[in-house]
Amino acid sequence: MKKQPLTDLDQPIGKLHRVPDFLPPPEELFPKREAVKVTLVVDKESIAFFRREAHEVGMKYQRMMREVLREYSHSHQHHGPTRRSSGRPHTGRR
Repeated sequence: MKKQPLTDLDQPIGKLHRVPDFLPPPEELFPKREAVKVTLVVDKESIAFFRREAHEVGMKYQRMMREVLREYSHSHQHHGPTRRSSGRPHTGRR
């Protein structure tokens, strides 16, 4: 078998053809969700953590916090109230 000569990897290999853009625009990939503004007291260590992590992935820390809350709430959704260790149902109110 004859070896193929090395080609310049920066050059196209074979015949090229244009592929149509199949992705929706960014605003449709991440649609805006209805949001409610809240005031929340959070400890300094938690804010520092989210700022650090968000900076590493090029994201805003508040958005990262919203995503974490959304994922947490979605993964813990179920039917009916949860039970506290006291045996009373947890309704979200104190």
